[in-house]
Amino acid sequence: MPEYCVTGGTGFIAAYLVKALLDKGHVVRTTVRNPEDGGKVGYLWEFNGAKERLKVLKADLMVEGSFDEALWYAYAKTTAEKEAWRIAGESGMDLVVVNPSFVVGPLLAPQPTSTLYMILAILKGSRGEYPNTTVGFVHIDDVVAAHILAMEESKASGRLICSSSVAHWSEIIKMLRAKYPSYPYENKCSSVEGDSNPHSMDTSKIAQLGFPPFKTLETMFDDCITSFQQKGFL
Repeated sequence: MPEYCVTGGTGFIAAYLVKALLDKGHVVRTTVRNPEDGGKVGYLWEFNGAKERLKVLKADLMVEGSFDEALWYAYAKTTAEKEAWRIAGESGMDLVVVNPSFVVGPLLAPQPTSTLYMILAILKGSRGEYPNTTVGFVHIDDVVAAHILAMEESKASGRLICSSSVAHWSEIIKMLRAKYPSYPYENKCSSVEGDSNPHSMDTSKIAQLGFPPFKTLETMFDDCITSFQQKGFL
């Protein structure tokens, strides 16, 4: 049975990936800053198979050599993709990169991480404004499935774009207001304009590998808000 390493195991995507790999029966190594911090790490041990097949290792990106125990090559998740490709080219490593857009879905950790915290703040109207950007969105389930496809499918290569619909944040808020009218929401659009041009994401490459249709905006935000409600954040 293969053994996989997932860096930053308490991150939004990483925690879901650890859970999915354990569910598939794999042995998983994951890295965190402090394995003894039960408040941040404890929920990982609640995953099915964690006690038998999960190894949680200490790794601080600021400490040289801290990833040596977890990996057999000098690479950390914050290394730029360009550097990753350079390393892969020099070492002969078979590298496949999954490039997700803005990830949305149910909360798995005890507290919202960066992307979900932003959504929660927009729902509660506590940011002061919403981003003036048009971005792609993708369900966390699709991101995890794409990573596993990249790991297991021998035909997978290069960069795999992982994204569903593209929308401006004003459109997202309008959609959510219609279904969840009781929340205060942000009303002010940021004066700092980001990329607001309509565009699309070319996901044909991952589709050619047999990847199913991406989940809809409605599904990903419904799942996200339901989890906020269940955990008492809304």
